[in-house]
Amino acid sequence: MESATKTFHNFLFIFIFFISNFIHISCTIQSTPTSIFPSEAHPTKSGYLRVSPATTRGGSAMFYAFYEAQKSTLPLSQTPLVVWLQGGPGCSSLIGNFYELGPWRVSVTSKNQNPFLKYNKGSWNRIFGLLFLDNPIGVGFSIASSPSEIPRNQSLVAKHLFWALRNFVASDPLFKSRPIYITGESYAGKYVPAIGYYILRKNSRVAVAKKVNLAGVAIGNGLTDPIVQIGTHADNAYFSGLINEKQKTQLEIAQMETTRLIKEGSWSAATDARSSFLTWLQNITGLATLYDYRRQIPYETDLVTKFLEKKEVKEALKVNTSIVWEECSDVVGEALHEDVMKSVKYMVEFLVEKTKVLLYQGQCDLRDGVVSVEAWVKTMKWDLLEDFMNAKRKVWRVNGELAGYVQKFGNLSQVVVLGAGHLVPADQAVNSQVMIEDWVLERAAFGNHTAEEELSSLRSPAL
Repeated sequence: MESATKTFHNFLFIFIFFISNFIHISCTIQSTPTSIFPSEAHPTKSGYLRVSPATTRGGSAMFYAFYEAQKSTLPLSQTPLVVWLQGGPGCSSLIGNFYELGPWRVSVTSKNQNPFLKYNKGSWNRIFGLLFLDNPIGVGFSIASSPSEIPRNQSLVAKHLFWALRNFVASDPLFKSRPIYITGESYAGKYVPAIGYYILRKNSRVAVAKKVNLAGVAIGNGLTDPIVQIGTHADNAYFSGLINEKQKTQLEIAQMETTRLIKEGSWSAATDARSSFLTWLQNITGLATLYDYRRQIPYETDLVTKFLEKKEVKEALKVNTSIVWEECSDVVGEALHEDVMKSVKYMVEFLVEKTKVLLYQGQCDLRDGVVSVEAWVKTMKWDLLEDFMNAKRKVWRVNGELAGYVQKFGNLSQVVVLGAGHLVPADQAVNSQVMIEDWVLERAAFGNHTAEEELSSLRSPAL
């Protein structure tokens, strides 16, 4: 009995000693300062790309951040490269990176408002390479050597993007053979068609070695054909129960006036008129934002600003620490002010004849959402438009749950993403990942299937 008691006391002493040391070590680990931007969250590479053959050292350049595929299912030389362009005009693609679809997203806790990075299960670089470009020059960390070099039209935007892409591809021999998909949202509804159009036209006139391997374009909640899209806001808000008939009539009058200004070529006045009636619509509805009528507060993209103002973050991204990063540049916005209401629908019509086009919209966006996009799509000059309009709209599920709807015919696919607003990847991370992967790889709802296969569109991403 005495021996058993002694054994027990020895065991108890060892146990208490172990627990006290474990607690001490745990507290030590938790109290050790950690990096706001840990190495595992760094881009594969980042830096600057020249935007013309004549650009000299220290001149205008486009900032980029590239994340290689986390676990590609294809040889690296065949792994698709997805390019992301933010909208605005004048907003940085690092919003897309750190708030929407990058591998790590900025977050805060209710107790501590200091930003930290959280792994994003819905990142678009799960099986693809992902390239963020701060476009145009003057946006984000990109550099415009003088205000006069900032583009004022989509032609120059596209030209700069083309040279930046060519220089990026030339930076690694493995990039040359990889298919490139250009994607973006909002005002990138103009950037994406512009660079796609420029690439295909340029490719037809240059040697094979100088071609850009464009495989498709994708636009999320895009402003593409403003003259048609501005005519949809009254109906959209009215049939969503947000305004009454009197307010609907007032909004229709404002829309018609904006249309008149577009038709007479008063581009700046038309841009201002649109901004004015959208502000009025937000005020009379009391909504926190038109970008997502469900939200009680706007999208918290200011978290990205708090993160990117840190010296440690700038150093890791290889940018000059003296640069003040802005979410959206007023200077670039002003340079493109006259461009806002000009249509690039003819570019989409050209693209859909030659490559894949994806148009996706968050269900709850009142600015450039489903109704807005469908209105201009049905006015396209495209031989297969009638077939597309008559194509079956498929129920789309992810992990067995309803995710939205897909309509596809030929090169054109349209997706409605349920439970999402203007920033689809921010609202539906995994579903947006499934969407972009299936579209690129032409599988599930984006493939060609038998009737039996169409009934089962369930798919779970291999996380």
